[in-house]
Amino acid sequence: MLRLTAIQTNGATSELKRLRLKEVPNFFHLLANSPASLRAYIRADAALVRGQLTRRQRQQVALAVAEMNGSSYSLSAHYDAGKSLGLTHQEMQLARNATAADPKAATMLRFTQAVVLQRGEISDDDFQALRKAGFSDAHIVEIVANIALNIFSNYFNSVAKTEVDFPLLQPGTDAPRVGIAQSNTLPATLRARSPKPYRKFNMTVAARTVGGQARRPQNTPANKE
Repeated sequence: MLRLTAIQTNGATSELKRLRLKEVPNFFHLLANSPASLRAYIRADAALVRGQLTRRQRQQVALAVAEMNGSSYSLSAHYDAGKSLGLTHQEMQLARNATAADPKAATMLRFTQAVVLQRGEISDDDFQALRKAGFSDAHIVEIVANIALNIFSNYFNSVAKTEVDFPLLQPGTDAPRVGIAQSNTLPATLRARSPKPYRKFNMTVAARTVGGQARRPQNTPANKE
């Protein structure tokens, strides 16, 4: 059951218009209860899109964080976004386990895991491993910024119990459920108002923030939605 009112934005805000989404995801409809929060999220994500990390790297970080936090909504959204960027199922499966076949990406994801599970209290070895892998100070700052932005979307969607408007991928499962009608996952308050079926769209922003047998890393929070 939804805990927040789904605000029908109709792409009305200038921030949402700039995203050029075919449909506004449920995450944004709920976040729109606070226009300030909606603006803050979208603008932070847009700034990071233009940063040093590649879009693929950002999705790998997002998948790792969503899996560790047990966020079904974020995991489903980022898995869908990863496919649109050309990440394979195997690459995303590895990212969910905070690793990768590419050594540099694996180092980034191990650092991500350490930051999340250790609440930022990382060792010097964790930090220096990034430098040895070729990450600059700008890269390191952005990895932490992306972690923080994804933690926000994970927690928000868990608190709000956001209905998943992507093929559902649960933490710890191998692959998304197939054959799920997208219109069936749209909040009832929006389905009643919408004259068109809720179409699938490609997410180009993080969250989409607002992901296979992947096992949850040890000591991972179990706050599944």
